[in-house]
Formats: sequence, C-alpha cells, structure tokens
Amino acid sequence: MALKQVSSNKCFEGFQKVFEHDSAELKCKMKFGIYLPPKAETGKCPVLYWLSGLTCTEQNFITKAGFHQAAAEHGLIVVAPDTSPRGCNIEGEDESWDFGTGAGFYVDATEDPWKTNYRMYSYIKDELPKLINANFPTDPERMSIFGHSMGGHGALILALKNPGKYKSVSAFAPICNPMQCQWGKKALGGYLGSDVSKWEAYDATQLVKSYPDSHLDILIDQGKDDQFLSAGQLLPDNFIAACTERKIPVVFRLQQASCFCNPYFFIATFINDHIKHHAKYLNA
Repeated sequence: MALKQVSSNKCFEGFQKVFEHDSAELKCKMKFGIYLPPKAETGKCPVLYWLSGLTCTEQNFITKAGFHQAAAEHGLIVVAPDTSPRGCNIEGEDESWDFGTGAGFYVDATEDPWKTNYRMYSYIKDELPKLINANFPTDPERMSIFGHSMGGHGALILALKNPGKYKSVSAFAPICNPMQCQWGKKALGGYLGSDVSKWEAYDATQLVKSYPDSHLDILIDQGKDDQFLSAGQLLPDNFIAACTERKIPVVFRLQQASCFCNPYFFIATFINDHIKHHAKYLNA
C-alpha cells in the first residue's frame, strides 16, 4: 500500500513524520503521525500506538504532548493516527462534535450509513499495524497502546479484546464505561444500533469482566478537576471495581489537574511516566 509523505521534521535526533494513505478499511484517505527515534536508523524498534480524543486529528498529539524526548531515549516508534474517517460525504457526519467526523469511537459500525466507512476498530487493530510493519523498522512482536478520553477508551478496549497483542496499555482520562454515559450512548447507539448487548463488545468495564488472565498492567491518569469526570462521562470507578474483582492490576492516579480546558497540558505533564510504563514492557 502506497504511502505519501506529508511532512518530516528532525526532533531529538529522530524524525517526526506524517503520512497519508488510502485506507481499504475506511474507504477514504487517512493520515497518521509517526515518530522514528534515532535507534530506528540502525535496527528494529517496538511500536507504541497513541489514540486521540474527540475532535482531534493526528496533529494534536504530535505537536502538543511533548513525548519525543522520552520516545527517543527509550527507542520507541510512536504512531498517532487520526480519530475517524474524513471526507466520506455521509449525511450528518459533521453535525456534532461528539459523533461522526473526529469521533469514530474506535468501533466497527454496523448501522447505516456509518458501517461502510466507520470501522476504526479494525483500522487500528489490523490495517494500520500491517501498514506500519511493512514500511518502517518495527518489531511486530513488541507493540503497546495508549490514548486520551475517547482514545483512552479505544486503547483499553483494544487491549482487553486482544489478549497478548499489546504488551501494555495506559490512558489519560479514558471513557471507561461508555454504556453508562451520554457520550457513549450517543456513539454506540448511532454506530451499533439500539441493541445494547452489542455495545458490551466496546465497553472496557464490561470487557474486563471476561478478560482471560491478569497479565495486563494498566496505568490511568485522571485529573481531579476534570469537568467530564464530575459530569459522569468517564466513570473510572466502575472500571476500577471491575478490575479489582478480576484481580487485574490497574494503577489509577487522581492528579491535581484538569483535563478539560486544554487536555494537552495535563497529558504533557505526565507523558514521560506513560512512556516509561510502556518501555518497561516493550524493552524487556
């Protein structure tokens, strides 16, 4: 599959690049950011996938998170895809900030008119890693995933639905129980239909209840003053309770910070901790 380089910038002796490609899964052109650390010039490196939140593109993380120095030091390739298909000309896809464009929710839609293009789960799980592994010096056996808000939800469900695929998972202010919050009900209902039993396949709190073993070390940072936490959109307590019952280790840190006005101040503050969390497993 052909890649078109959109940009390339030297950064901490590595390169931050953006590429565009035609996605077979999403039936549109997609962009992703990829940071290639200095070690990628001489050998294969593990890959860390970042999933962004509502309204974001690949640009938010690569320009605001401040992850490059830590990724360079630990020798990690970091991939940051877009958050939804773009330019599909679906009626209504640009009407809401929390549904449609910029809000793919990392599910495979089953409802019209979304099911043809809105297949972000399969794009992240299968198509994108195959593309990355075919074109860059990666070690396909060493892969981890993390994200923020909607992307934190995406990281958690991908790790929980695919035991052993990802060496580690972490999240900033993830939507932990979308079946029980307004964001989730809107997205899951719109993409998957009214049968709530189908929603369980994309709800981290539900998925963790049937996760087959405890070999998944989860790190979550949550801002104490996050408006979406107090509004009941994130529901981390439900997820932590489910993890505790299943004896799955989760480190949940309630930070004296807000994730609301500009979440990337929060993300940049703790990004090094998350890079180290993943490097511990990816470089083991």
